[in-house]
Order: sequence, then C-alpha cells, then structure tokens
Amino acid sequence: MHPTVSRRDFLLKTGISAAAANFMLSLPSLGWASASGDRKQRLVFIFSPNGVIPDHFWPEKTGTEFDLKRILAPLSDFQSQMMTLHGVCNRIKGDGDGHMRGIGCLLTGIELFPGDVQGGSDTPAGWSMGISVDQHLKNKLQSNPNTQTRFGSLEFGVMVPDRADTWTRMSYAGPNQPVAPIDNPYQMFDKLYGQTKNRMMLASVLDDLTEDFHKVEQMISVEDRRMLHDHVSMVREIEKELQAEMELQSRKGDVGHAIPKLAPNVEEQNDNIPQITRMQMDLMVNSFAADFARIASFQITNSVGSPKMKWLGIDEGHHQLSHEPDTNEPAYEKLIKINTWYCEQVAYLAKRLAETPEPGGDGSMLDNTTLVWTNELGKGNSHTRDNIPFVLVGGGLGFKMGQALDFKKVPHNRLLLSFCEAMGHPEKSFGNPDFCSDGPLTGLV
Repeated sequence: MHPTVSRRDFLLKTGISAAAANFMLSLPSLGWASASGDRKQRLVFIFSPNGVIPDHFWPEKTGTEFDLKRILAPLSDFQSQMMTLHGVCNRIKGDGDGHMRGIGCLLTGIELFPGDVQGGSDTPAGWSMGISVDQHLKNKLQSNPNTQTRFGSLEFGVMVPDRADTWTRMSYAGPNQPVAPIDNPYQMFDKLYGQTKNRMMLASVLDDLTEDFHKVEQMISVEDRRMLHDHVSMVREIEKELQAEMELQSRKGDVGHAIPKLAPNVEEQNDNIPQITRMQMDLMVNSFAADFARIASFQITNSVGSPKMKWLGIDEGHHQLSHEPDTNEPAYEKLIKINTWYCEQVAYLAKRLAETPEPGGDGSMLDNTTLVWTNELGKGNSHTRDNIPFVLVGGGLGFKMGQALDFKKVPHNRLLLSFCEAMGHPEKSFGNPDFCSDGPLTGLV
C-alpha cells in the first residue's frame, strides 16, 4: 500500500476528519511532504477580458530597467519579481469570433470545433479541440506521488455567467471538455472544507478542524504546529467574512447577488465584484497553504464581459467601452481605470502570497508561485490577438524575473511550451503543432 494512503487511513482511524487529514498530509515533520525534497511549484492563470490600452500598459524600455505605465503601476512593489512579455500572439485561426478564439484558444493553443455558438458576423463555433495547459500540468503533477495534492487544480471565477458557451470557458480537461470555474465563494469554501450543515447559521467547519488539530499537536514539530495555527486563523477569517456577508444579506435583502447562488447576470448585478474577488483570492491562498492544489485559474467575468464598475465611478459596461475609438477620451480614460483595477487585484494576490511563509520550505509562497495575468485580446476596439497581455509575477517557474521582454510576434504556443518545461514536464508541442516548431521561448531563464 502506498505510504500516503496508509498514513491517511491511520489518521482517519484515530477519528480525525478527512478535511483535517488532507491538510496534514503536507506536514514535513510527519514525513508526508514531498519525498523528493524538491520545492513546490505553483502556477496560477488570471484572466481579465476585453484587451488593454497598450500605450498605458506596455513598458517603453525592455530589459531590467523597464518602466511601469499607469495600468501596471499597482505592481510596483513587485517589479523585481515580475516580467512582461510583449510580442506574444495568438495565431489560432478557424471558426468563432475574435473573443471566442481569444479565450477558447488562450490556454489550449488549438482551434475551436465547429459548433452552433454564433459570434458577431464570424462563423459559429463550439468548444476547444484540446486540453488547456493548466489541466495538462495538473494531470502531470497528479500522476507523480511526490507532487499529488488533494484537488490537483482549482478553478476560481468571479461573476462568470451560468450559461455555458465558448465565451465563458478558458480551461479544458480535453477536447470538447470545458471546465467550469466556481464563481461562488460559498461553494468554493464547501469544496475546500466540506459541506456546512446549515448555511444561514454557517455552522463552524473549523470547530471540527481545530479539535482534530489538537489531537496531533504533540506528534508534530513546533514549526508545523505554527503552520496549523496559522492555517486555522486564515480560514477562520474567511469564515467570519462569509458570516458577515450572510448577515448583511439578511438585513439588506438583495445586494446584487443571491446567497449562496450568485445571480448570473454579470452586466446588471455586479456591485459585489470587488468583495467576491478578494474572498476568492483569500481562499486560493488558504488552499495553497494547505497544499490542496498547485495549479489554479482565476477568471474574472468572461470574454465579452461587461461588468459595470460603479465602484470606480463607471456606469457603462466594460465590453461596450472597449469598442470605443481611442479618440473618445472619456471612454479611453475609463478603460485605463478598469485595467488598473484588474492589476490591483493581481497585486493583492501577490501581496497575500508574499506575506505568507512557504509551509515547510524557504521564503514566501510567492517565491514558489508564478501568477500569469492574461487576456483574450491585445486591444479591445481592434479585436487583435497580437501582443496578448502576459504579465508574470513570482518565482514559481524559476524564470529570470525583473525584466520586460519583447518577442516580436511569436506564437503563444511557445509560451505554453515554456510553462510545461519550467514545471518539469517539457513537451515537443502543445496545441497546434504548426506553431511549436521553434520550441519554448528563449530568454525566460
């Protein structure tokens, strides 16, 4: 019997819950951490829609002395830990409109199947023809006992419409197999920590976990004991936030989304996007601390997403604004503000990871995690898929951070190959092999 299984069975026989046992599988002093001694590597894909404003996004200079324009300014504290990749282009053609191919081919690098989803005046299309790189790497990690985790990957969303169509999915388990993100923090909380018995009272999952942790405190090191206490504190804060949100809902009635099921109409009911985003990001950090997964995606709305960012003083939908010409100065300024807000969310997640020590390892969790912030378009009003925004933050992939690079219009399949290689699973091609002949990108390490 595999030692990990026998240890799990032992803990369960002692009365420790499955949720607690799954977390404790990663404790170094119990010998359940990676037997190889290799450091953990995590990879997160963060999606925001409708392109960017290039003149206020891309640094003017390449190399290590690069400048941060307005949109990327929120990442200034992480400039030495970030990398911008200009000139990476989605070359995938075929069925579907620009937005559909933008998101459906973004992580798969391959064409869409013919289908009946009509987009604009382009030919209709269906789902992607291949697996996405996040799910591919999840499968590779899960096939190795040293890198197995409870979930393998976690797919977070924020106000992703309930409808299933090509504009709403970026992760694929295989051809014609879209993976739906969980855009409800209550459902994600349940996935990570088990079903709550009474939602309106939000019976404390942690009461059970804390009792279980006490049972093993004398079996573990001082460092692991601190890890357990820190994890309990982190999850307790999430639980309090969920409880406060439910109480607010009961006092105020409809606050823009139903509890626990969020309203599907992103365009009209979106005022809680900032709070939902932070709650989901906090849950992601907690899941990484517990080593529940090492691959994740974080999808904010969807391709052609139209949140109305009233918290920024913007009443128009994002997609509507993205179609305005650059000469429309008020719309241009609003788009800069919208993209800056998205960058602030990336910076928040980076900060949370940077301030969290790596459990059982050296440095911070950001030192072992790479965030990949991307988009389905390079620029909204032209629908170009040239110069797709790719901004990387963190040391998980071992790339040489603290630089701005320009690849002069290379297929983005080569970047997907670079992700595979950096995670220890090199491939000769990923997605459409016609765009992989030159191999992974050079200059990243």
